[in-house]
Amino acid sequence: MKKILTVLLAVALVVLFVGISTDYAKEKGKKPKCVTIKEGILLTSAGVPIVLGYDEWGYNYQAHMFNGLYCESYRNAAWCEPYKDVVLMMKWNDAWLSNKDCDGDGLLDRHFGFNSYIGSGAWLTNHQWGTYEDVDGVECTWSYFVKIVAAPADATKVDGMWIAADGNEIGPVIWGSFAIIQQVENDLCAGLHGAQYISPVGPGFGKYKPGK
Repeated sequence: MKKILTVLLAVALVVLFVGISTDYAKEKGKKPKCVTIKEGILLTSAGVPIVLGYDEWGYNYQAHMFNGLYCESYRNAAWCEPYKDVVLMMKWNDAWLSNKDCDGDGLLDRHFGFNSYIGSGAWLTNHQWGTYEDVDGVECTWSYFVKIVAAPADATKVDGMWIAADGNEIGPVIWGSFAIIQQVENDLCAGLHGAQYISPVGPGFGKYKPGK
């Protein structure tokens, strides 16, 4: 169950709740004037003003965080009912989803200054946990944590892995433009404990700065 949730999480963050800009046209040599959330005129895709601090669904766009229940990240959609007790925390950086509008379209920017996430330095962390009942009726507790980064501009995909220009493995491809660099699972009922994957180039974000 938890792996299915992981595949869906970024959809909630990037598509469902905030209209996102991909138009970066601006006058060459001029610093763009950015609109902040504090000004109260930036909107979600539902046309609701984005607020400072946490909104009713658990998103704090100013702080680049979500903290709530998994289904709340989908506004308690009916299909999400089986996962309603799963707790979810997400954190991301400005390249993943900014807390400003710098290209003037009234929406929060993503990968500002880049045509796509590739090479933008974007990253996301995803932590979720919950309980389930196994076939013997035993209540099992599980947790899942993953770090995801945008692939560098000079990386290539090889057999489902992002490979750096120096030939080192970055991590498994996810969502096309991203790589998993760390994955931790704990579920005693399933025999899972600790790190299930750590990128050979390391699990830190420092190697994936914009333009790298």
